[in-house]
Amino acid sequence: MVGVCMTVISIGKIAHGHAGMVIDRMLAAGSALFMMSALLSFLSICSGRSAARFEHWAEVLFLVALGLVSVTSVALAFELL
Repeated sequence: MVGVCMTVISIGKIAHGHAGMVIDRMLAAGSALFMMSALLSFLSICSGRSAARFEHWAEVLFLVALGLVSVTSVALAFELL
């Protein structure tokens, strides 16, 4: 998912202006959230007692990032931003 965000940011650099900046920032935030989700997921696998807590937050961050990237893709497709 991080790769998808980075690809769209790279393509978005072709389009200049304020709209590109907003979409770039939204996708960069989504990319960072996906990365944190992956880290928490890894920690849940490696840890013993607090695995459920890490897993819960990994799921929450993944869903938030997925929602952010989905909203961004709709905004990009319909040129809302």
